[in-house]
Amino acid sequence: MMGIIICLVVGYAFGCFSTGYIVGKMNHIDIRNYGSGNSGTTNALRTLGFKAGLLTFLGDALKAIIPIMLIRFYFPAPEGNLQLLLLYTGLGVVLGHNFPAWLHFKGGKGIAATAGVMLAFDWRFGLAAAVIFVILVAITRYVSLGSLALSLLFPIGVLIFYPGQIHMLIVSLIFTVLAYVKHRGNITRLLNGTERKLGQKIEINK
Repeated sequence: MMGIIICLVVGYAFGCFSTGYIVGKMNHIDIRNYGSGNSGTTNALRTLGFKAGLLTFLGDALKAIIPIMLIRFYFPAPEGNLQLLLLYTGLGVVLGHNFPAWLHFKGGKGIAATAGVMLAFDWRFGLAAAVIFVILVAITRYVSLGSLALSLLFPIGVLIFYPGQIHMLIVSLIFTVLAYVKHRGNITRLLNGTERKLGQKIEINK
């Protein structure tokens, strides 16, 4: 139990590093006041352009990969429990990203961070997520649809590659639930046909 708490706290501390917010401040805006109102990759891309979106994605993915690698190589854990602890570390990252204490718990939607978690947890998850995301976005131009599919792959991957690991399955499902809750507005717009497509920029007045 103590190991789980430590991993959650470590992950949360890393997750609170809000790349999109920092990139926005470098461009003299609070990115949370524009577009979708969050500090994630898609909003950075639409509001500030490709470079800002790429920096935000890389920062958010790395802040998930780094603590998971630290736990993997330096945290003493029985072999059977290590993967579970990695999941909890990743969960802490996504919680920190979505609800950063220093930004009054107003963060992003957790997709880039979840992608980083999936890659660091098991490279097969990261590869599958990247392929599905790219294909869906290329076909539909809806980033949100690719994001929702990516998060859904997490528990599916656990079912396939870690059969019988109920605790791991439950934790992986939390990632999916968090993503769908954070994207509830996007889901409504997708159903209504009013969701913004990739390439649609947001005008800002600095």
